Amino acid sequence: MPRLFHRLLLVLLFGVAAGTASAADVSSFKLDNGMDVVVIEDHRAPVVVNMVWYRVGAADEPPGKSGVAHYLEHLMFKGTEKYPNGLFSDIVEANGGSDNAFTSYDYTGYFQRVAADRLPLMMEMEADRMTGLILTEVDAVTELDVVIEERNQRTENSPQALFNEQRSAAQYLNHPYGIPIIGWREEILGLTRQDALDFYATYYAPNNATLVVAGDVDPAEVLELAQTYFGPIAANPDLPPRVRPQEPPQRAERRLLFEDPRIAQPYVVRTYLAPERNPGDQKEAAALVYLAELLGGAGATSVLGDELEFKQKTALYTTAFYSSLSVDPSTFGLIVLPAEGTSLQEIEDAMDTVITDFLNTGIDQRQFETVKMQLRASGIYADDNIQGLARRYGEALTMGLGVQDVQDWPKILQDVQPSDVMNAAKRLFDRKRAVTGWVMRADASEVSQ
Repeated sequence: MPRLFHRLLLVLLFGVAAGTASAADVSSFKLDNGMDVVVIEDHRAPVVVNMVWYRVGAADEPPGKSGVAHYLEHLMFKGTEKYPNGLFSDIVEANGGSDNAFTSYDYTGYFQRVAADRLPLMMEMEADRMTGLILTEVDAVTELDVVIEERNQRTENSPQALFNEQRSAAQYLNHPYGIPIIGWREEILGLTRQDALDFYATYYAPNNATLVVAGDVDPAEVLELAQTYFGPIAANPDLPPRVRPQEPPQRAERRLLFEDPRIAQPYVVRTYLAPERNPGDQKEAAALVYLAELLGGAGATSVLGDELEFKQKTALYTTAFYSSLSVDPSTFGLIVLPAEGTSLQEIEDAMDTVITDFLNTGIDQRQFETVKMQLRASGIYADDNIQGLARRYGEALTMGLGVQDVQDWPKILQDVQPSDVMNAAKRLFDRKRAVTGWVMRADASEVSQ
């Protein structure tokens, strides 16, 4: 620990190591067809990360077609006329690189990490599959089976994942964030090749995409490559606006009792709707980042951990979580696992007492300064990873933030004061706007009263 602290101190005193991306190292452009281009220079190694982000995700799916965004992500590797039969990943690997993709509620992304001199080939292939995807009926059926098996492994076989689906559905009564990204099983089974092609034709277009290139590159050369490969692709004039159903006001606490014989350790989860980062307006989100760290960061020093795990010894584990990046309101959550001999009701009551005391007594200044230093250090270390940097910009831009918002975020975090955190906490913690879940073994004797 002394060595780690010494290392953090050196970083904070002397700043970021030479070569790490700063605001001056980031360039942004917009092609004539509406595609956004962001270039992050990092010349320490002859490596580049090439990412294409589409501003569409699971929360943008048509009603009754849940899972189609993730399904299409799988199908994007099936091939085009120029690169047929799933050759895309084989070519990346043959050129010494790696590739993958991911789907979220708000975006779908594709990336390759390769030697810098292979960037033109990566751009060519990504541009080719932006509009040239070819799907056979066999491809569609085969990949649908893969998606169903993925749901079986990650969700159906995990009681925690099943509970999280139920919790999200209770949290979001009207917003599509209440629908799982992978989709409801019954709706996945009904997805077709045409569903995927319709989604592809609607949303996969340059005016709905952001290209992020990070690594040993020159911005002018990247722009020229982008114009060469993506520039000729026509914008979609019929791209629909991003309009989603929104949540009505929550007027009463929602509670869930989830029982499953596979649950080894019971626990309590409480979540609240929470504001997200917005263009030019990130202060509330920054305060909630601190609140999560203060309440449920490191067990030995966090408010919940110190009181419930170490002083009272009524909890085995405590944490708090908050995600600041989303298009629409996010969630702030708390989790407590009771120690042996402590019931779920008792640990929930203890958690509420800690929160009430926190709201009444405020923040310990030394703990606050420690969290501030940790957040600064973690941001510096994150800048040291080019793939992480590329993801940070790509994710933010698909949420509607701008390059300047991303660059302002570290300073906004450092400008947060204890009063900002306390004000955010008072706005957040209202049991009438909460979802509380008890998770336990199906044969547990403790039941909700």
